[in-house]
Amino acid sequence: MSNMPTQYNEVGPSWKSVRSIALMGLLIALSAVGAMVKLPSPVGTIGLDSAPGFFAALALGATGGMIVIALGHLLTAMVVGFPLTLPVHLFIALQMAMWAYVFRRVNGQFGLTAAFAAAVCLNGVVSSLTMLLLGGWGAVMAVMPFLVAASAVNVGLAAAAYRGMKGIL
Repeated sequence: MSNMPTQYNEVGPSWKSVRSIALMGLLIALSAVGAMVKLPSPVGTIGLDSAPGFFAALALGATGGMIVIALGHLLTAMVVGFPLTLPVHLFIALQMAMWAYVFRRVNGQFGLTAAFAAAVCLNGVVSSLTMLLLGGWGAVMAVMPFLVAASAVNVGLAAAAYRGMKGIL
């Protein structure tokens, strides 16, 4: 996979190559494994599923990361039976895809540290507001610390893996 930008995907390498699609498949499978690793929380769907998606956003471009992270969240929610209902989990998957896109863009413009901070803030704090629809501010405040901690772990793992593999990809 070349590090040269392509005309088809201005935010990163093309995700349409056979190698990229195979890597996406491996990262989605890794998301499924991460979905089995639960971090204690009131909702039960917080796990290590998004690290491969955030990694994919850096390594494969925004589109690849968006696909991997959305499917990773849906796998996590499926493992525990969609406790927040399927429509809410589809909305959360869409949110996470947007956060992967922002993670990629911020990394390109401001660096990995700023991208880490943005992704943790968006995935931890802003995503917690989804609970406002289901349980009010009490639910938001109950979920937020767990989601911020899990976001820091997931984004940190992705950033460390990307930094370590940057020359290989």
